[in-house]
Amino acid sequence: MGFLVSTLTLKLNDNKFEGELPSSMKNCRSLLLFDIGENQLSGLIPKWLGVGLPNLAILIFRSNHFYGSIPLELCHLTQMQILDLSMNNIWGSIPKCLNNLTTLAQKGYSNILTISHSFDFAGDDKGGAILKYDDEVSLIWKGAMSKYKSTLGLLKTVDLASNRLSGEIPSEIAQLSGLVSLNLSRNKLTGQITPEIGKLQSLDSLDISRNQIDGAIPTSLAQIDRLAYLDLSYNNLSGEIPTGTQLQTFEAAFVGNPQLCGPPLHNSCSQEEASPGKANLVNQEDKKEVMSKLGDYISMVLGFVVGFWGACGSLIFIRSWRYAYFNFFKALSDWFSLRLALIRRRAMK
Repeated sequence: MGFLVSTLTLKLNDNKFEGELPSSMKNCRSLLLFDIGENQLSGLIPKWLGVGLPNLAILIFRSNHFYGSIPLELCHLTQMQILDLSMNNIWGSIPKCLNNLTTLAQKGYSNILTISHSFDFAGDDKGGAILKYDDEVSLIWKGAMSKYKSTLGLLKTVDLASNRLSGEIPSEIAQLSGLVSLNLSRNKLTGQITPEIGKLQSLDSLDISRNQIDGAIPTSLAQIDRLAYLDLSYNNLSGEIPTGTQLQTFEAAFVGNPQLCGPPLHNSCSQEEASPGKANLVNQEDKKEVMSKLGDYISMVLGFVVGFWGACGSLIFIRSWRYAYFNFFKALSDWFSLRLALIRRRAMK
């Protein structure tokens, strides 16, 4: 396999191949499309994919037995359009460097995969034959397996579903503004949906169902006008569902989140649930006010203690000050007594 140095398309999918990928395949530097889905292959995802195959635009490892983490070297595949590692045993976090996949960050049509491959077979004196081959791939799109051929240039997708990925969804993924489909479902992802999710304006399909994601649904999600398929079900999401032109049409997308409320669900929101941000702001202001009052009380107590002991302590422990203090008040008392006696004498005259 390592001698296929000029091969552009290599499809070994839907067989019963097992074992690990031979490292000699890193010599196939011309590969644009590499599909080994629906086999029984195993081992770590090779790091040489991102080093030895720099032109890869489609990488499909779906439904195998690969394990381990996603190698950071895959982020070197700047021409990547379709990355499908779904239905394996991959663990660890989603690499933050996925924003280096610059083709996925570009909106619109890509012609990397839309050029037909022509083959000229020389014949006898009567002439030869020219055959054309168009790339075709099968993908799970919106929950169903579909084949794509002439529209490959429109497909820009990342599918990491049905693995054991954990940690948060990196906010860097929102920089892939050309992404059309994102499937992170059936993992162990935690944290919140990044507020920048609304930057994915080309998104047609989003599935992050059956994870452990919590917090509120970002309002920016309602700003994605092209969204035709959405599944956020069976997470720990809470608060009111943002109002938009699309979200209220996806009732099934929100099931399994008992703390969600508002249309299209039938349970109404309380005031705090309807405005979680405002409620949090009020709570923060209340906490600040309590802390401010507590600080004032503490300052008053400390001031009293310091003042009291500053005056009384010096009289207790310094004898000369104590004598001077009482002599001062004795002299002051004598002065007032004298003045009072003089006033009385004048009054009697």
